[in-house]
Amino acid sequence: MSNTNFEIRPIRADEWPAVKALRLLSLQDPAAPVAFLETYEDALAHPDSFWQERAARSSEGEGSLQFVAEAEDGAWVGSVVMLIEAAGTTDWAGFPVERNQGHIVGVFVRPEWRGGGVTKALFEAAVEWAWGRGVEAVRLIVHEDNPRAQGFYRKAGFVPSGKVVPLEGHEGENELEFVLEKAE
Repeated sequence: MSNTNFEIRPIRADEWPAVKALRLLSLQDPAAPVAFLETYEDALAHPDSFWQERAARSSEGEGSLQFVAEAEDGAWVGSVVMLIEAAGTTDWAGFPVERNQGHIVGVFVRPEWRGGGVTKALFEAAVEWAWGRGVEAVRLIVHEDNPRAQGFYRKAGFVPSGKVVPLEGHEGENELEFVLEKAE
């Protein structure tokens, strides 16, 4: 790891070029095929308006908020997005949402920054924000063949819920739901 000094903060809408750059970098990671539902080629094909809208949505803190880890030199070294899912709605996979919950997506930390607390700090900020929005639990979905991510999620207090989400278009591949319940 090149540095251990970083700050966790929400993104701003005008930072869409950095949102785009970090996402494209994340999609080139060796774990990307089991970590993300999007390919590098598909993301690269999006027009700037897509990235501008994505950054605007993820910076306003209504239904979602994107957090970044920013190094002292201003480089973005990691990111996570927290979505708020309201009870009575349907999630991205078509399952009913039974309670107000947070949903962590888009987790990425640059390889040279892994293992130094960046992911933990990103998760803490995102989960704290979700608790402040009144959710009862926070969940995430992780590919069954991504043991590195599963190990981190367990260390962060998330446990498998038993819900298995078949990956559309990927016969025989599944994602697993992990959940962190709000402490009383």
